[in-house]
Amino acid sequence: MPITTSAKKALRGSRRKREVNLRQKKSITETVKGFRKLITEKKQKEATAMLPALQKALDKSAKRGLIKPNAAARKKSRFVKMIKGIK
Repeated sequence: MPITTSAKKALRGSRRKREVNLRQKKSITETVKGFRKLITEKKQKEATAMLPALQKALDKSAKRGLIKPNAAARKKSRFVKMIKGIK
């Protein structure tokens, strides 16, 4: 446990940030799960409609430093490729 006042304050801040980060990560994973479910069910129109929301979530998390920008770009690219692969 922190002893100094500033360390206690830093701990409170990091706990708040952790909660925000976990909430954002959970939102991304839920969106990805829903998207992949649509892909496995071969629902191209619904997946295409969901793609902008998914891209927005990935971009936002990359902007905030939750995931790296190249990881977000890679995931977006793969999701678009998944949609094109549905037939």
